[in-house]
Amino acid sequence: MTTTVIRAARWVDVAAGEVRSPATVVVVGNRIESVDPAVPPQDPDEVIDLGDATLLPGLMDMELNLLIGGPGGPEGLPSPMHGVQDDPVYRTLRAAVNARTTVEAGFTTVRNLGLMVKTGGYLLDVALQRAIDQGWHVGPRIYPAGHAVTPYGGHLDPTVFQRFAPGIMPLSVAEGIANGVDDVRACVRYQIRHGAKLIKVSASGGVMSHSTAPGAQQYSDDEFAAIADEAHRAGVRVAAHAVGDTAIRACIRAGIDCIEHGFLASDDTIQMMVDHGTFLVSTTYLTEAMAIDRIAPELRKKAEMVFPQAQAMLPKAIAAGVRIACGTDAPAVPHGQNAKELCALVARGMTPMQALRAATVTSAELIEADDELGRLAPGYLADIVAVGGDPARDIAATLDVRFVMKDGAVVKRDTGGQD
Repeated sequence: MTTTVIRAARWVDVAAGEVRSPATVVVVGNRIESVDPAVPPQDPDEVIDLGDATLLPGLMDMELNLLIGGPGGPEGLPSPMHGVQDDPVYRTLRAAVNARTTVEAGFTTVRNLGLMVKTGGYLLDVALQRAIDQGWHVGPRIYPAGHAVTPYGGHLDPTVFQRFAPGIMPLSVAEGIANGVDDVRACVRYQIRHGAKLIKVSASGGVMSHSTAPGAQQYSDDEFAAIADEAHRAGVRVAAHAVGDTAIRACIRAGIDCIEHGFLASDDTIQMMVDHGTFLVSTTYLTEAMAIDRIAPELRKKAEMVFPQAQAMLPKAIAAGVRIACGTDAPAVPHGQNAKELCALVARGMTPMQALRAATVTSAELIEADDELGRLAPGYLADIVAVGGDPARDIAATLDVRFVMKDGAVVKRDTGGQD
């Protein structure tokens, strides 16, 4: 195993909430051996001096979809998304490009949260995860959800994004379409059987689909309970796309672990999340950045109603102490611009350090990897990012990523014209 010494002006101790100077991180193999050791190692294999930069743990995005968006789509829109002209092979090749873009932006771990395209039952995100893990492609560490579990006509049913006529795109339980307790159990089992590391469920309507109203609950309480039971018995967690207040409460009662978006949560529901320890991935930046002037009028009307309420909800959740993890819903936010979510979290009321914790420590807790991800500490995986400036003072520094190491391997190094 090689020994690498990384030096910089500062490093962020996210667990303690402090910035320390200077920074010396010793990496042996794929793990951190020490931080600011009293006696640095003699004759390391490599010394990387990053100068006036700040070292961070690898950042995490807990809500994105690498299989959609990216190259070939119009700027400002989450496209190409659900076009029938894109077969599973083409989508996966595009996802490999999006994966590199994401990790070079400093996000070394992500949850790919729910395929919502026709694949014939293949779990494309699992295949991408395996290819990256085996070193075939450069990308983040992926926690894949397989196909999102959704009722027929639900928000994540691929046919409702473009209002296909009946019979145009037949979909199976394997591809996420599940109605009734027996179907949802079978659907969860299928995703886990073929490599999903968590389950995504469409719990309410959404903004970008020609489906029900954004707040409408789309599964019964019994179906939610069955989904959570199947996943938890298999040892995996459940994330729920839930915009509406009633749906959020139903998910919490069922024991679902994480709420995605949560835009219309009431004050009582926010407190319910606190009381149950439910995570929230608020995806707040998209509410100001999405090009809603370029979407269908009926979808724009929904966005104009929901997004202001979402922006008002998040400061309340922050103040109440909800466990908030960072997530962008990329490509609703273009791949590679993930750090703009951190800027939005600060604009909604977090301190810069709280936003950094949302993208490190809290996200690591959400994926149950907080014993090896989310910190610069001995024994942790060597996921290390360097940014210009001090992000604990100005969170926008996270947009200036100069160096990325993932699992002990250098992914990106901006030498500034120097060797």
